[in-house]
Amino acid sequence: MASFWKQFFTWWNGSTIGTCFFTWRKGKRIGEDQFGNIYYEGSIDKDHNLRRWVIYKNYSEASMIPPGWHGWIHYRTDTPPFKENYQPHEWEELYQPNLTGSDAAYKPKGSITHHGKRPYVTGDYNAWSPEN
Repeated sequence: MASFWKQFFTWWNGSTIGTCFFTWRKGKRIGEDQFGNIYYEGSIDKDHNLRRWVIYKNYSEASMIPPGWHGWIHYRTDTPPFKENYQPHEWEELYQPNLTGSDAAYKPKGSITHHGKRPYVTGDYNAWSPEN
C-alpha cells in the first residue's frame, strides 16, 4: 500500500499515476536498459517528432540513462541501441550515482571534511582584512 501512495504523490519514486495513465493510453514500449528503465515513444509533439520518455525502475535520476539510450531519447539517433547492437566507447564510464553527501563523496585536501591536516600555506597568499 505504501508504494501506491508514493506513486500517487511523488514523481521521484518512478512514475506518477498520471504518467502511468498517459503511457497506457499513448505509449509504445520501445525497450529496456540494464537498470530496468523502460523507454517509450508516443504521440507527435509540437516539433513533429514522436514524443519519447523513460519510466525509471526506482528512483528517478536522469544520469541513470546509459549512453546508447541517451542518444535515442534526445533525438540524436532514431535507432534504439538494441537494434544497432550499440557498444559503448572505451572512454564512456559506467554509471555511478551522485555521491554528494555520502561517505564516498569527493573530499579535497584542505576541506574541513577531509581527514588529515590542511596543507601548509607557502606565503604566496595574503588573507584579506578590512583594514587594508
